[in-house]
Amino acid sequence: MSDRPPSIEGRASWVAASVTLAILSVSYGSPLLVVVGLKPIQADLGTDRSVIALAGALVWLGTGLGGIPMGWLADRIGIRAVIAIGAVMMALGLAISTIGGTVPLYVGHGLLIGLIGNGAIYAPLLVYVSRWFDRRRGTAIALISSGQYIAGVFWPSIFERGIAAYGWQAAMLGYAAIVLAGILPLLPLLHAAPSPVSSGPVVRAGRDRSVPGLSPGLIQILICLAGFCCCIPMAIPSSHLVAFCSDIGISPVQGAAMLSVLLACAFVSRQFWGAMADRVGGLRTVMAGSAVQAVAIAAFVPTQNEVGLFFIAGVYGLGFSGIIPSYSVAIRDLFPSADASWRIPTMLFTAMTGMAVGSWGAGRIYDQFGTYAPAFATGVVFNVINLILLGFLVTRLPRRSAPMFAPA
Repeated sequence: MSDRPPSIEGRASWVAASVTLAILSVSYGSPLLVVVGLKPIQADLGTDRSVIALAGALVWLGTGLGGIPMGWLADRIGIRAVIAIGAVMMALGLAISTIGGTVPLYVGHGLLIGLIGNGAIYAPLLVYVSRWFDRRRGTAIALISSGQYIAGVFWPSIFERGIAAYGWQAAMLGYAAIVLAGILPLLPLLHAAPSPVSSGPVVRAGRDRSVPGLSPGLIQILICLAGFCCCIPMAIPSSHLVAFCSDIGISPVQGAAMLSVLLACAFVSRQFWGAMADRVGGLRTVMAGSAVQAVAIAAFVPTQNEVGLFFIAGVYGLGFSGIIPSYSVAIRDLFPSADASWRIPTMLFTAMTGMAVGSWGAGRIYDQFGTYAPAFATGVVFNVINLILLGFLVTRLPRRSAPMFAPA
């Protein structure tokens, strides 16, 4: 008779993860339209770059904030109903954004695409999939979070050509139809997650129960602060790379291709970070990914040539991809499953707020100085603060020489 403890994982777990990956690969295309079309939208509306960048920032802010009530709602009305709400609101937000003017753009992106759209999709699905896994949770969360990068690889070049041929309004309306057709038919495949195994404690080698000497509330606060600080630099290339390339003489087509390279490298490396999180824990994995991101974000400051930027974009993608999923793994490492529906969305809210600040702030700094160099330098400063906060937590984790007991 095997001494290995029972597990909730099985074929159904990977079906749930695969369906989630497909949904996120569609939903995360929506915020990329304003990234790829930043300069055409700016020219059409006759406003500053930071004004358009704010629309993208509001998507991140709305996604993070919306995940908190939507995570709660998913526990009460079911994951299918919440995802359906998110898909319909996202399509409506894209349509409203095409009306013209900054107010419809902000309402469409911040309220509908972000708060009620992606807010109802990303965090609830992250919690949902985390409950299907107890041994390979890091790998599973890394896989589903890669939907953002599949979207980033697949959609930017299509968006760039669509915007060039038909205009940004037509591109948004077309993608609204794709959101509905790509997400709603998948909902019947999302079944209720299983209850945690209750036949005794589950032995989880390499997992951390807590951080000795720190209260659960303080641990949550420090993780949220770290997420905010690391996401400010994370947002700068993600939101401004195409415009940055255009400013230094690189064509929008190559800029969109560079964004795809960045996100393709992120997709490949995210699987590595997920496996690492399963072995060494979420916090240690976050710190390793953040260190690579810090090096890459600093390298954007002096680099102005196309070959060099393609290389740096790839390295940046390799580093930053493991950070957000590993924060979610860290929350599940340190806190019980029952807390996931509010602790993970709360962490995501502060992280997405950092993304919003970084996206809008980079545009504001560009408007002030006429160059992105100060924005990248500011990102380095926040990345260093993030590493200090993570270092404080990691150095206080228990030694990993013995198996730990953790709740599923």
